[in-house]
Amino acid sequence: MATDRQRQALRRGLVRLVAGMAVVLALLFVPAGSWAWPPGWLCLAALALGLGAGLLVLWRANPDIFVARDRIQPGTKGWDYVFLALVFGGFIAVPVVAGLDFRFGWTRAPGWLVAAGYVLFAAGFVGQVWPQAVNRHFEPGVRIQSDRRHRVVDTGPYALVRHPGYVGGSLFAVGLALALGSLAALLPAAAVVAALLLRTVVEDQTLQRELPGYAEYALRVRFRWLPGVW
Repeated sequence: MATDRQRQALRRGLVRLVAGMAVVLALLFVPAGSWAWPPGWLCLAALALGLGAGLLVLWRANPDIFVARDRIQPGTKGWDYVFLALVFGGFIAVPVVAGLDFRFGWTRAPGWLVAAGYVLFAAGFVGQVWPQAVNRHFEPGVRIQSDRRHRVVDTGPYALVRHPGYVGGSLFAVGLALALGSLAALLPAAAVVAALLLRTVVEDQTLQRELPGYAEYALRVRFRWLPGVW
């Protein structure tokens, strides 16, 4: 049974979702200089569908996540604000660059690459929702959540790799650029991936030092992003 606090957080999340879609609409079509951009509309519809489905899944699986992700919580590591700015800025830049690319005709992704982009786009959504469904500590900022009885989560995707949410975010960034048909937008998408890679290293070191049981977990689950690779 959901608590009043969880319901309030969900309502704020829905408001932010509607406002966020309006912002994405502007980020896409103002730089594009035209409403006549079918890939932009198709991608916007896919984004709305994915976010809506993700909200429904999380509300059923882990409603506490809406409270955890309601805002950047006190105690977030100071260095993480830099990574948050880089990742957030990179995600904003992807639709802007894609819109400018459509407007000025810098690049054009072939159809098969656009289709591959939607596969990565969908995989990125799954890679974000699944970790949040099993991990009540999946906050936007990095901190040791002593106020929420922070513990190691080693189920679901966390049994495979230690930072599955960052894998999902990286797939989503690259998939979004390709789904919009823009090779130029791969540049800010690559910046998102690079920022998440660096954040993974620093966060992992922090958790091994400060979160009880994490060092032992890292011995069991050896890889951060990709089994057998890293």
